[in-house]
Amino acid sequence: MVRIVGTKIRKLREEMGLTQEDLAKSVGLSSEFISLLELGRRSPSLESLSRIAKFLDKEISFFILEKTESFDSLIQGDKLDAKTKRLLRKFRSDCEDYLQIEEMTGRQSDLAPLYANVIAEKLAEQERNRLDLGNDPIPNVFSLLELSGLHIIRRPIHEDIHIAGVFLFLEHKQAAFALINSNQPFHQQILTATHEYAHYLKDRYDGPIIDNPDIFIEDYITLYHGREKYAQTFALHFLLPPEKLKDFIDKDLRSKHLGVDDILYIRRHYDVSLLALIQMLKKIEYISLSQFKECQKWDWEQYETALFGSRKISAPQKARGHSLLSARFVSLVSDAYRLKKISAEKAAHLLRISKEKFLSFPLR
Repeated sequence: MVRIVGTKIRKLREEMGLTQEDLAKSVGLSSEFISLLELGRRSPSLESLSRIAKFLDKEISFFILEKTESFDSLIQGDKLDAKTKRLLRKFRSDCEDYLQIEEMTGRQSDLAPLYANVIAEKLAEQERNRLDLGNDPIPNVFSLLELSGLHIIRRPIHEDIHIAGVFLFLEHKQAAFALINSNQPFHQQILTATHEYAHYLKDRYDGPIIDNPDIFIEDYITLYHGREKYAQTFALHFLLPPEKLKDFIDKDLRSKHLGVDDILYIRRHYDVSLLALIQMLKKIEYISLSQFKECQKWDWEQYETALFGSRKISAPQKARGHSLLSARFVSLVSDAYRLKKISAEKAAHLLRISKEKFLSFPLR
């Protein structure tokens, strides 16, 4: 609870453009106390919290009480049909399983920093620096995001349910989850997961977020909350650092006049969705608006295979349309079994395989 109070104070302070010294002076407290409070190392008295709340124009309850339990607020209301609510209840069960196994093994995720007042392009740069990624393509985005504290759940979502992804933050558990529609092409799943990661870095205390597939279409994204445009800009810059992309094109292709073969060659190098790539190429003015619209009509998988041949696709990529367990979750379940925290039956159930197959693994 102390950690939640401190995090909320810091988020509001930064949104107002105040330093810790500014806030301390305004509420009659020391900057050292504000610093320790935001780090979760000091618990505020009722009087000091009352001063801070009044200055930040919030009720005390905002800092000490969680809003409606996140899953309840996600599922409540008349806007969601029965099919969507069933999907979200399955998501809830997946999240609860994940949290339970983390607690059993003592391997709870550490949260990434919470950002405020940072433009999307700068946030992408700062996160790549924090994670020591440099400017090179990211080899395993899902694993990277999980190690940064965003639990990834990949489930197939029927086309009648217009959901690309869902972001959820459980304040009382200090745990973040993203549901990714595994019916999407693999590289689109990566783009969706990175989009949800932006919500995790910036919007985690603003309640659950359900993202419609339309948010990835430039003509439609302006119809949605401004945070969607922000998250999409972050995702593009995080996956495709523009300066490095320019450098790659200038040094290797040595031309700003890109043909179909050039664009597909770049896509293969960065291993991202064609949509993400052409959006960034348009942004850095390496393709025109008319080229961008033409690219959207391509059957690019057919073109790519014809030009470069097919390539071996790993099982997680091939398994589009299935529920996909993250490598970290599989590791946690195996660890819990080795520690004798769960039975072979329970482990097999969580891994969605038979008990016989699970016991055939050389686990120690």
